[in-house]
Amino acid sequence: MNANASPQPEEPRRRARGSGHVALVGSGPGGADLLTLRGAELLRRADVVITLREPAAEELAGFRQELLSHCSPDVTVVEAAECGGDINTLAVTRARDGQRVVRLYSGDPFFGCRGAELVAACKEAGVEVEVAPGVSSITSVPTFGGISLLTDGQAEVRVLHARPHGDAEVDWQEAAASDAPLVILGADAPAGEAPEHQGPGLDVVCKTLVAGGRPATTPVAVVRAGGTTRQTTVTSTLARLVAELKSTDAKNHHVTAPATMIVGAPVARQPELSWYETRPLFGWRVLVPRTKEQAAALSDQLRGYGAVPEEVPTISVEPPRTPQQMERAVRGLVTGRYQWVAFTSVNAVRAIRERLESYGLDARAFAGVKVAVVGEATARAVRDFGIQPDLEPPEEVQSSKGLVEVWPPYDAEIDPIERVLLPRADIATETLAAGLTDLGWEIDDVTAYRTVRAAPPPQPVREAIKGGGFDAVLFTSSSTVRNLVGIAGKPHNTTAIAVIGPETEKTAIEFGLRVDVVAPKASVSALAEALSEYGAAKRREAIEAGKPVLKPSQKRRGRRRKL
Repeated sequence: MNANASPQPEEPRRRARGSGHVALVGSGPGGADLLTLRGAELLRRADVVITLREPAAEELAGFRQELLSHCSPDVTVVEAAECGGDINTLAVTRARDGQRVVRLYSGDPFFGCRGAELVAACKEAGVEVEVAPGVSSITSVPTFGGISLLTDGQAEVRVLHARPHGDAEVDWQEAAASDAPLVILGADAPAGEAPEHQGPGLDVVCKTLVAGGRPATTPVAVVRAGGTTRQTTVTSTLARLVAELKSTDAKNHHVTAPATMIVGAPVARQPELSWYETRPLFGWRVLVPRTKEQAAALSDQLRGYGAVPEEVPTISVEPPRTPQQMERAVRGLVTGRYQWVAFTSVNAVRAIRERLESYGLDARAFAGVKVAVVGEATARAVRDFGIQPDLEPPEEVQSSKGLVEVWPPYDAEIDPIERVLLPRADIATETLAAGLTDLGWEIDDVTAYRTVRAAPPPQPVREAIKGGGFDAVLFTSSSTVRNLVGIAGKPHNTTAIAVIGPETEKTAIEFGLRVDVVAPKASVSALAEALSEYGAAKRREAIEAGKPVLKPSQKRRGRRRKL
């Protein structure tokens, strides 16, 4: 399922009959990046994967698919929530048929889950079994919420599960009488649960603890969807918690389950220690109009700011319709026809490199040729090919215009060759070619690749773009503006618009978009950083005004964005 997975030594896809394997893999509290290395390896080897049963875990956006991305393309996926009969029997039966079976659990298989029952079934059946422990919500969710459970002077923490399990019952009186911090699971009574499996409710827990002797002023926190980008933490006291939650939920902007309740002194430091939800773009759904290959570094950077990037290609790169121009260009590089080669995009570098390599040539074909580049990504692509750029525009003017400003005029006495190779897209502007011609150079303007409009994204994505489902859109070129509007429509007026430079800003304005962020220099890294600074500034403004911190998509829907 993951075409980009690193090559691994192949193992037989099937073992001999009777020698199958069952692995219980804890997937963490709800973020696929918390999967352990061992868990990922077991998923990679799996013939059959039985997914999470918990509805609350399944609803977390992308979680299931991210976990399954570790698997091979031919893996069989069994939905636990839709599986009739006994899942443990299914796992044992598949293993007896010689298959590697992975059963996924949220959190840890042995903590709050029924992993022990599957292990016992495997042992009884003589099937090989392994448990890959997962990051438990007991400790991780408070950490994501900014609550340090065991601190100096605190030697005990009590963990309670509020929902009935068999004949077990919580001794609330004893819990109330203790001074130990409490971590309480299952008090949220999520919708869809059978009444016999519902918790008492957060309001009942608060009243019970107060009645049992805990002061009404005891600090308490509820962390919902902990460890995911949809997490929210509400802090209050036992007396005020229910009112605070109602105020928060009235805005209808939050996932309410699963919820972890923390009671006691450690909660008092939560505002000071909150680190996860205070990231500048926490939970922002950001549209990146690039392919996954192009957007990898940018998406990683956005995730570091707490965002949820979503790659939506707006252009498709295709070879030129006729190869003769590129063939002559490569021949000219080898025969010394050019003094300069100017690259203005990564795609141009890739096109020339692929053409050279198809002829069995490498970077040595550039011997004696000077290389100019526009943009950090282009410079990086040139260096990856083993070439050090000779000329770049000023950092603050990373554009063709900026390159012309620093390009030396042609001098017949010192320049042995007057010709410049300019490989570029079929729709590129004439700025660089015209500027170099004015400086006395002869230009071989070669179509290295064609850019065509990509296919429209799926209907849900189009609706999110036009309806305000995205918090921000990053435009990395004028063509991404034109093409996104063409294939999906204009972003909603609540969506923050961030552009890579003045030319892209101009195009966005021409399409009726109000630009919120302009990168200080023409690089995708600077663009992401500028958006994070914008998000941080909006967060500060809300806090200083005493207002809730809302993402752009959570704000009141209005008319389409105007200038």
